[in-house]
Amino acid sequence: MAGCKKCGAPLQEITCKYCGTRNDINLQEIHEYTLKHPETLRTCPTCNISLQTIDLKTGGAFLIERCHRCHGLFFDLNELQALIDLTVKHSYEIDYKKLYDNAQKVSLKEKVVYKKCPVCSKLMQRRNYEKSSGIIVDVCVKHGIWLDSGELKRIYEWVKAGGIHHSKEQEKAREKREARYEKERTERIKYDSKHLQRGSKNNSEINLFDIFDFFDFNL
Repeated sequence: MAGCKKCGAPLQEITCKYCGTRNDINLQEIHEYTLKHPETLRTCPTCNISLQTIDLKTGGAFLIERCHRCHGLFFDLNELQALIDLTVKHSYEIDYKKLYDNAQKVSLKEKVVYKKCPVCSKLMQRRNYEKSSGIIVDVCVKHGIWLDSGELKRIYEWVKAGGIHHSKEQEKAREKREARYEKERTERIKYDSKHLQRGSKNNSEINLFDIFDFFDFNL
């Protein structure tokens, strides 16, 4: 567990409960980084202040934006996936308990807030990361992904627990269900159409006999 950068006490939240110092535990525990530019033109959607550009040390330059106040992070399109591929070893063994525990960290009582994209200021979409992680991230389809403090670590934990593999299995199962449903629907339509045509033919024959019965052919 990370310690407070001021008093050294163990940290469970961003703000140290002993001395009140705000700590960047989101990156302290998983990444080293250096500040590249004090401010950018991009704005934090939570604090409404200019974001900083930092370089995550991944063996080469990897620049993202960060808020020095709330410690949120902004990734341009495809940057988050690239970072995960560079720094996290995917697990093909699914730890269902860890995945469940990770999903339980989402507070159902948390107020839903739609945040503005740091680039275009349009409201971002709230999406479940990889559809099944239980980690709700803010997405601008044109510019990138915003992660609140702590969410990057949760994504890492989810990947290490086999989350990517589990998500792909769920997607395959969903596609099979949809294919089976579509097949059953097509067969049902063919069956209904066949019986409708048979019913129409029978009705025509009945109507024909009704016409002949209407006339008296007994001379």
